[in-house]
Amino acid sequence: MALKLMYITNDVQIAKIAEKAGVDWIFVDLEINGKEKRQGHLDTVISKHKISDVKKIKSVLEKSKLLVRVNPIFDGSKDEIDSVIEYGADIVMLPFFKTKEEVGKFIDYVNNRAKAMLLLETPEAVHNLNSILNQRGIDYIHIGLNDLHLGYKMRFMFELLSEGIVEMLCQKIKQKSIPYGFGGVARLGSGLLPAENILAEHYRLGSSMVILSRSFCNIKEPCDLDIISRTFTEGIADIRKYEAELSTKSEEFFRQNKMNLKMLVDKIKYSCMED
Repeated sequence: MALKLMYITNDVQIAKIAEKAGVDWIFVDLEINGKEKRQGHLDTVISKHKISDVKKIKSVLEKSKLLVRVNPIFDGSKDEIDSVIEYGADIVMLPFFKTKEEVGKFIDYVNNRAKAMLLLETPEAVHNLNSILNQRGIDYIHIGLNDLHLGYKMRFMFELLSEGIVEMLCQKIKQKSIPYGFGGVARLGSGLLPAENILAEHYRLGSSMVILSRSFCNIKEPCDLDIISRTFTEGIADIRKYEAELSTKSEEFFRQNKMNLKMLVDKIKYSCMED
């Protein structure tokens, strides 16, 4: 298993560094509609990427694919999707959908000109998943833990993993032979929930993609490109080495990891409740 690694940036220099280090998909994030209202109270990054960034980033990529997250379906969706495809998006991602009708519109708008990726992140989409999965033309599905845990009024996004919701969703998607992934991951040896535990769950659940989180390479202004380059190169090499180790592990290892992850998530959840 080699996970597709995604990294969100609209910075040309960072995109080139990430590509050279082995990031598979560079991710331009145009989603803004409704996001401030949903996530404004959290320590999350709400990107201020522009549609012109799509063309700018595409022009410097040599082998990485360009993934673009558009806005949830709205009056201007067709024009927005037409533009990002014209500017070079290889994969277009639809966030925050709730119904099969929204997914159908999105697939029609993409119209086989790029890969169509769904970001499954609402309880309504989970409820409607069977009918959504019957749509033709879905190339990838990523399970978004941030908005989904808010939708379920959970305290910590990895509760979705420890409570078996991610596993249930993965099983349904797997039956349709659609590649899937979930959430983000920090560098090995770091993260509120250790990256090692999360990556082992990706392996156990048959995931094929993950986002490198903001904490994987926390870029501040002004930034030292040599340090960033080293961070990416070493961090991705560590992930690839750990993936190779996971491929040799027993079922008992993954069973134990699942139990350990649940204990860690419960601990984090209860410490959130005390704050």
